[in-house]
Amino acid sequence: MGHMKQLLRTQIEEIVSLTDDEFEHVFSHFVLRRQKKHQFIVQAGGLVEHEYFVVSGLLKASFLNEEGKEHIIQFAMENWWVTDYSAFSKQIRANLNIDCLEDSTLLCITFADKKKLCDESHKMEHFFRIKTTSGYISLQQRVLSLLNNDAKSRYDQLLAQYPELFQRVPKALIAAYLGVSRETLSRFSTR
Repeated sequence: MGHMKQLLRTQIEEIVSLTDDEFEHVFSHFVLRRQKKHQFIVQAGGLVEHEYFVVSGLLKASFLNEEGKEHIIQFAMENWWVTDYSAFSKQIRANLNIDCLEDSTLLCITFADKKKLCDESHKMEHFFRIKTTSGYISLQQRVLSLLNNDAKSRYDQLLAQYPELFQRVPKALIAAYLGVSRETLSRFSTR
C-alpha cells in the first residue's frame, strides 16, 4: 500500500503541495482495485461510478461503432487517469469500454468523493482542474494529429512519445489506435 500512496502523492504534488494530514484525508477517499487482464472496468451502456488512477498495468478505452469496429480512444498506463469522462462527469451511461490489457492495480474515486474533495480543498480542486485540462489538451492534440498527419507521422509521433507502448500493446491495437491497418503498421515498423 505504501508504494501506491507514494505514487498518488507524487502525482498530486507535481501540481500542489499537501501536508501529511491533507494527503491522508485525500487518500482515504480512494479504494484499491485489482483487475485481471481482459477484465472491464467500464462497459458501454453501464453506469460509470469511478475515475481510476493507474498504479500498475495498462488499460484501453475504446468505442465500438454500429458495424462492430473498435475505435481506441486512449491507452492508460502507470501514473495516468482513466474513465469515460462524459459519463462520469454527467452521471450518465457509458459510451466507452475500458478494459485491462495487463493485470492492473488501480486507485478508484467516486464522483461524489471527488466532488467532496474539490468542495473541501482548493488544492484538490486545482489539482483535478489541471489534470482535466491536461487530458483535454492531449485529446485535442490526438484529434488534430488524426485530421492533419499522415499515418507514418502519427506512428512516429506515438513511438517518440510513448516507446514503451510498442513493447506492451499488441500491434493490432496500435494499428487501431493510429487508424491504420495491421499491414500498414508492419511496413512502418520494419523501416
